[in-house]
Amino acid sequence: MGHADTKADRLLKIEALLLAHPAGLTAAELGRKLGVHRGTVGRYLDSLPKHIYIDDSDEDRWKIDRDGYLVNVRFTLHEALSLHLAARLMATSTDKQNPHAAAALRKLGIALEKLAPLISAHLKDSADVMDDAARYHDPVYLDALETLTRAWSLGRKVHLKHQLPDQSITEYTFAPYFVEPYAVGQSTHTIGWREPPGGLRTFKVERIRAVKLLEDSYTIPAEFDARALLADAWGIWYTEQTPVTVRLRFHPNVAARVQETRWHRSAVTTPQPDGYLLWEAQIAEPREMLPWIRGWGGDVEVLEPEGVREAVVKEVRRMEKVYGIQATTQDPKMTYLLQCWGKTGKRPEQFHPAFFHLLDVGYVARALLKSPASPRWRRVLAQVLGADAD
Repeated sequence: MGHADTKADRLLKIEALLLAHPAGLTAAELGRKLGVHRGTVGRYLDSLPKHIYIDDSDEDRWKIDRDGYLVNVRFTLHEALSLHLAARLMATSTDKQNPHAAAALRKLGIALEKLAPLISAHLKDSADVMDDAARYHDPVYLDALETLTRAWSLGRKVHLKHQLPDQSITEYTFAPYFVEPYAVGQSTHTIGWREPPGGLRTFKVERIRAVKLLEDSYTIPAEFDARALLADAWGIWYTEQTPVTVRLRFHPNVAARVQETRWHRSAVTTPQPDGYLLWEAQIAEPREMLPWIRGWGGDVEVLEPEGVREAVVKEVRRMEKVYGIQATTQDPKMTYLLQCWGKTGKRPEQFHPAFFHLLDVGYVARALLKSPASPRWRRVLAQVLGADAD
């Protein structure tokens, strides 16, 4: 191996070592790991990319500027299509401007110009969507996401201020373990260790009002597995309890559509002889499904759990009030019976049903004949009917 090859190989090793040590390494530490003198390491600095620098405020440690570090990636045609689909999903399910996402999509588009010009063009279009001025510009959200990304990459804790639904602000020390998008709410969540009280918690990034990178480092526990944690979640809500069985009954009108998609990894569908479809899954927190269930309207019935069924019933009743609808479970025969009138008003549509009129007479009679009413009415009626007054 020639001198140039040896140097090039060492430059790559320096880059790999610094990526593996977010806190940085001194020239002496790099020299020991490379098997060369620290002076030799010092001569390599000018040949290294600009994102590798010496931090004179931290014992002259060599570090990588992770915000500016570029990764070289190559794709096949089919991998490129997968990137296009992911880009479209991100562009259509995110409501905020994100210059980093836009820049990433443009770079992908440029890299694929020769291999797949049409896919390249659509990736650039998706980048324009992410940059669209009509999107919600939220610098607080972007700063929070950037700081959490640095913290996650460097293994350092943050101090954050989180806004609760009642608008109150609470402050925590937080170690990010994972970042998860949530398409339903067009939002981003981070899962990690929160202090206080010292436990695994999830924060919605959109509710973080301020975040500051701390010097305190942390290590993600070996037992933490984001995929396992969210395996039973409908979206982002997880629990340490046993998943709950959710059973739904879909109308024949939508049965085929429901079966076209695997809505959850545990979902099982069973077509019924009458055309209906039974859908069953094990969900960590079924309440998270409510927006999706409501989206099917009257084409779905919640069979269990009872709590979710009651929540849907309550929502239906609330909607009845909003739209001025009075629900009825009246038998068709009773509907027909109530069309027979006993008293009429000035207009044909103004009438008192004969059935109600009979009930009225019955209640009046009971009031007149029952003690402690006057016995006179009983004597009068007995005389008319030829019956005994008692």
